[in-house]
Amino acid sequence: MDTKGKLAREYFEQGYACSQAVALAFTKELNMSEDTVKKALIGFGGGFGRQRLVCGAVSGMTFVLGCLKSDGHDKMPIYKIIQDASSEIKERIGSLICADILKGKVEVNTSAVPDERTSEYYKKRPCGEVVEIIADITQKYLNK
Repeated sequence: MDTKGKLAREYFEQGYACSQAVALAFTKELNMSEDTVKKALIGFGGGFGRQRLVCGAVSGMTFVLGCLKSDGHDKMPIYKIIQDASSEIKERIGSLICADILKGKVEVNTSAVPDERTSEYYKKRPCGEVVEIIADITQKYLNK
């Protein structure tokens, strides 16, 4: 059985930003078109437009959990879910920050020009594994 994590990794490997990959794994649950999800999440890739800030996959998770677990008014319950999920991500990956996750594996570049997606790109980057882990954590918190 494919997990949401495996689906998110597939989206990432098709060229989508990590933020898009995580959210696209949940389009059915979100009751949104793929096109809407792609547009809504594209700017979060690369840690907010390749600034290497908060990991795009974390932003994708936050979007999904906010849409599906909050009432849109009461902040405390969704903040608690996001904090708990983020703590689990930090335990598994080491950081929520894109630059920290990439450091030592690839050059941390903040240019607005995305890197070309080649087989070497996918071999060097931890991002495929990161989106898989974060999408699976997202699913776990949706099921709670």
